Order: sequence, then structure tokens, then C-alpha cells
Amino acid sequence: MPSMSDPRFERSVIYICSHDSSGAMGLVVNQAFNNLTFESLLEQLEIETDGDAPDIPVHSGGPMEPGRGFVLHSADFVQESTLVVSETLALSATVDILQALAGGSGPRNHLLALGYAGWGAGQLEQEIQANAWLTSEADEEIVFHTELEQKWPRAMAMLGVNVSMLSSEAGHA
Repeated sequence: MPSMSDPRFERSVIYICSHDSSGAMGLVVNQAFNNLTFESLLEQLEIETDGDAPDIPVHSGGPMEPGRGFVLHSADFVQESTLVVSETLALSATVDILQALAGGSGPRNHLLALGYAGWGAGQLEQEIQANAWLTSEADEEIVFHTELEQKWPRAMAMLGVNVSMLSSEAGHA
């Protein structure tokens, strides 16, 4: 929303992976992690590949722990440490999934992110009530198959929101 005071989240599309009474965790799905390729990430982690590494974009998942990696992916790939988020999506944060992606045996759909967005207990609810965020059901087409610069406009259009009509003024009835 225009009232968002944190520039790190301006025009962000965030997939909420976990939300309970202790807080919430999500991944920004429409921001690139500048100047980092999947191949260089594999080199830094000393993960070897058979030939060239696939061209997988690296996203900036949020400002929290930017050195920590997460893969939001289709639930066709589940390991012991995988968090099953929904019937169709899961979240993994191990070297094993990076090795699988590098070898071409990973999940059908995937989004690699460094860092995450996090909220303490009740914080996200307060921000939503203060009109800082718009919320909707997740759309896997937007998450996995839409160009970065088109994710926010497509998410807004999916909600039926005319961006030019948004106001930074909040009101409650």
C-alpha cells in the first residue's frame, strides 16, 4: 500500500509461508538478489555440478538473515526437513535442495530466495489492520511463472485494484 513506510517493501509481493500465534514468515517473490547467480552461489557453498549450473534466478526474500537461503517450491519434492505450506507448495532450506536443483532433479516449480520477511506475534495483523498490506490467496502463476517486474501489477489486477485509486489514508468503520 502507499502507506508502507519501509522502502524495502515498496511494491513487494510476499508469499506468507508460516503464520501462527508466534508470528509470521514470508518470502518476497518479486525482488532480485543483486549481482548473484545460482552458479556463483553454488561455488560459494562448494556444491559441485556435472557441467554448467542451470540458470536459476536468485531472489531477495526479505531483509531478515540475507545469508540464509530458502526454496519455495511445488510439493512434488518433499524431504524430512521440508515445511509443507499447502497441498501444492512447500518450503525447503537445506543444501540438499540446492544440489537437487543443480542436478536437475529438484521440484517442478521453484523460487530460490536469500533472506526472508518476518513479523513478531501480532505484528502482521496490526500492519494489515493499519492498511499497510493488501492480502489475497496465493497465485502460483504469479509466484513461479511471471517476470519479476510484472508480479506486483498482476497481483494488484488479480485483486481488482486500480493502482491509481490507492490512497495512503487509512479509515476504519
